[in-house]
Amino acid sequence: MEAIHQLEDLFSAVQLQQVFPDGKTFPDCLPKYPLQVINEKYTSQQGLPSFSLQAFVHENFLPPPEYNSGYLTDANKPVEKHIEHLWDVLTRYPAAENSSLIPLPNPYIVPGGRFREVYYWDSYFTMLGLQVSGRVAMMQNMVDNFAYLINHIGHIPNGNRLYYAGRSQPPFYALMVQLLREDKGDSVLVNALPSLEKEYGFWMRGKEQLSEKNTCVNRLVLLPSGAILNRYWDEYDTPRPEAYREDIELAHKSNKAPATVFRNLRAAAESGWDFSSRWFSDGGSFERIHITDIIPVDLNCLLYYLEQTLAEGNKLAGNHAGAAMYTSLAIKRRLAIEQYCWDESAGFYVDYDTATNTFKDDITMAGVFPLFFGIACSTSAEKVAAVLHAKLLKSGGCVTTLKASGQQWDSPNGWAPLQYMAVKGLEKYNMFQLAAEIAKRWIHLNIKVFKATGKLMEKYNVVDTNLLAGGGEYPSQDGFGWTNGVLLKFIKMFGTRR
Repeated sequence: MEAIHQLEDLFSAVQLQQVFPDGKTFPDCLPKYPLQVINEKYTSQQGLPSFSLQAFVHENFLPPPEYNSGYLTDANKPVEKHIEHLWDVLTRYPAAENSSLIPLPNPYIVPGGRFREVYYWDSYFTMLGLQVSGRVAMMQNMVDNFAYLINHIGHIPNGNRLYYAGRSQPPFYALMVQLLREDKGDSVLVNALPSLEKEYGFWMRGKEQLSEKNTCVNRLVLLPSGAILNRYWDEYDTPRPEAYREDIELAHKSNKAPATVFRNLRAAAESGWDFSSRWFSDGGSFERIHITDIIPVDLNCLLYYLEQTLAEGNKLAGNHAGAAMYTSLAIKRRLAIEQYCWDESAGFYVDYDTATNTFKDDITMAGVFPLFFGIACSTSAEKVAAVLHAKLLKSGGCVTTLKASGQQWDSPNGWAPLQYMAVKGLEKYNMFQLAAEIAKRWIHLNIKVFKATGKLMEKYNVVDTNLLAGGGEYPSQDGFGWTNGVLLKFIKMFGTRR
């Protein structure tokens, strides 16, 4: 299937000349005519003195569909009621649209704002709220949609857009399956096994090609000890269509080859943390992004859980040899995470830099993932909690990193999914007081902003709760799927009073 971002010269001209202020708009447009016909018209007309690129685009393309439910926010109503209404506002239904959208077979929830499609890791946190709301049918729809993508594309892409197909996002599918299993029983896990195994195959693709001379293949890295851990990657080394101009401009500032810059930008988009000083070689310079050199602690914790889930599913299905294989893989990964991501001097889990064979010195919220998945020993967990309390906990919740780089996944911003991972991770080690304090500060901030603006936001300024969050490639979005989900879950767990 052809898409607008494959139009090359026309696409480049539209993006570089900013016919649309937001670079995501043009890739999401609907062509009025076959793309080949539009391209031929552009080729024949672009050199004429009277040619106007803006007029040409509006003559040949329709803007992305806008969804106006007519819903008006009443900030005087309880936030829970607001979210219940928002589920319907954010629901999209199967549609064959002549655009970059990959059609899905079942309804789904979008994050909101400029994000008009389903997003992979967002959906788990959205599903937490759907479960609180009793919307199990929608949870099933979303799990089934991701299985559809795994079977038809070979993996779950960043979002259901053709231009996202070269990458995935943090692999939360196993957690979605287990969440649905809580409501519908063990058959959910057994039925999902083929899809879970295909997703695992995607992340482990190329393992047989690893060697001492070829230590990095796709999303895999062979480490000096012989352990194999994962990194983020993308199949392409070209500018992201949805951020084409920004990527070109950044490549011009960098001393790295453009293809290397583009690959790293795409890989950072796969991480979900797009963007953060966590991925920069000097901690603060965007053009020095080098995520493909990094072993991310959170990614490998998620894959450890996927291996555990596959072991459990195979056992339920009566495949004891398969269960033993995945159990062994999970044990090896856990040991490798401890070796390469536990920094005793920092008392925290960190990323590992394969370019220098050293720990990254960034203290980030990714370090709570080993607690969430029960990887940490009790002593390490207590040290993580101490750092979390002393350095990352702010007045509105936990800040994503300690560095204020201007990127949206840095200070002073906090994000719903990371608050949830921290709270549940602390609870797993019986540190209930700190868990509750994080959750209650987050609830208070969310409700405060809602009462002031009538909106639930994509991210929040947790350092100065009187300011809205900022940074990143686009304005702060409202809606917002994962904020809604985590807030509902926290309110159920802790109530709304501090």
